[in-house]
Amino acid sequence: QVQLVESGGGLVQAGGSLRLSCAASGPTFSGYVMGWFRQGPGKKREFVSAIKWNSASTYYADSVKGRFTISRDNAKNTMYLQINSLKPEDTAVYYCAADQFIKTYSQDHEYDYWGQGTQVTVSS
Repeated sequence: QVQLVESGGGLVQAGGSLRLSCAASGPTFSGYVMGWFRQGPGKKREFVSAIKWNSASTYYADSVKGRFTISRDNAKNTMYLQINSLKPEDTAVYYCAADQFIKTYSQDHEYDYWGQGTQVTVSS
């Protein structure tokens, strides 16, 4: 059973930075795709970024390219999302997700395993 636990959210001023973590437990994550999604107030959940565990290939939503960096630490079974130059519109609950069988990494319905989310609030 895969378990995902996010941490690192908080309240920051616009222009600040945060690093979100997603600690994963369960079977080996070889072959998995892990992703970050977010849901802002009154908005649908949207794709942010994804990483292939084996190759570390990364993917980003256009809205976050250049400001967000996804990475993973194999030894710690942990995925990270470094968020720089935060904007008020980045305010959302950020979720990590994982699955072995992903065809389209940006589609949330393809991920079976989800964390509980961590709140990021950006003040202007």
